[in-house]
Amino acid sequence: MNTDLLGQTPSLAAHARNGSPFHRKDDPNSLSRLAKSFEDHSAALGERFTKSESTISALGERLLDLERKDARRRSDDGEPEVTESLGTQIANAEGVKAMDSHFRGKATVKLSRKAITSATSTVGSGRSPATSLAPSERVPGIITPPEKRFLIRDLIASSETEASAIEFVQETGFTNNAAMVVEGTQKPYSDLTFDLKSVNVRTIAHLFKASRQILDDTPGLVGYIDNRGTYGLKLKEEQQFFFGDGSGQNILGLVPQAAAYDTTRTKTGQQDLDVLLNAISQSEEADLPASGIVLSVRDWRRLLGIKDLGGNYLSDGPFGATAPRIWDLPVYPTNAFSPGRFLVGAFNTGGAQIFDRMDVEVLVSTENQDDFERNMVTIRIEERVAFAVYRPGAFVGGMLPGAA
Repeated sequence: MNTDLLGQTPSLAAHARNGSPFHRKDDPNSLSRLAKSFEDHSAALGERFTKSESTISALGERLLDLERKDARRRSDDGEPEVTESLGTQIANAEGVKAMDSHFRGKATVKLSRKAITSATSTVGSGRSPATSLAPSERVPGIITPPEKRFLIRDLIASSETEASAIEFVQETGFTNNAAMVVEGTQKPYSDLTFDLKSVNVRTIAHLFKASRQILDDTPGLVGYIDNRGTYGLKLKEEQQFFFGDGSGQNILGLVPQAAAYDTTRTKTGQQDLDVLLNAISQSEEADLPASGIVLSVRDWRRLLGIKDLGGNYLSDGPFGATAPRIWDLPVYPTNAFSPGRFLVGAFNTGGAQIFDRMDVEVLVSTENQDDFERNMVTIRIEERVAFAVYRPGAFVGGMLPGAA
């Protein structure tokens, strides 16, 4: 039987007018059959609507029950569940109910923590930031600690080598007997002495362990380990080139080989700047021009603050742009030096040289120890270098009297 657009059954009169097959003028019982048919159809439709309404209600109850169970599952602090929406709680608050057109002053609405969080979770206190109503903002990447500025390779020339050791012949003595001679007479002999020096190539290396899963799940982590691992090598390299004592696998560095500052050069009343001038003079007596001064960062800032008797800064003052220079030599402030220590010398004029046997190398392997069984990887970062100081006397090291 046809129905209209609203799902309603056409009226009995309309069927009669349209000449329904259930009603014939020559059949006196046709009208009763037609009425019975409409009654049966209406009853069937009513039953279908009742079933649909019951099904929708049951689904709604199941959905509400699932939401409550999920809320209880994720709750970890025993607070009562909040089933009302935030707007409903505010509207039902006593302070808001008391507000009308005659209200003056303010109303305070207190809400439980769960009322303003998502899935009954709050960031902190063991809750997941991912379920908070106001989620945290993750800054991309990894925040690294501050890194020291490396200085030694800016000061000293470097070259590559394919050998495992560097040998050089160093002149250790020169007796100059050159003299004016009469024609036909014997000429005097002068004397030279030499010493064969050797420095071995040393390896600087370290390892990192990581799981394959974390490397797969964290893009860029290998690169981060590479950068930090390389930084670690350069940090150890700088310490060795400056302060290595040459024992075992240590490099013999600049400071242990440099000539000690001759304190007899310091006259009464002389201060830090005078001591540096004396050290420059001592260095240049080795017949190599001094090319720089290495100080601690603290000492450099302290020297910038020196004033004359009239209270005037010797530097350009706090608002100037003083270049890092003392006695017309560049100054290299570094945190590698402790306050008070200084080093003056022929850094880039032939006094020393760095040799690179192998540049920094990064290797990743799954076949170290039980890495394969544990699904781990080992990352190895290493380099091989040698350090030669040709003219130890061209470097002078000591302590500044004003550092205390």
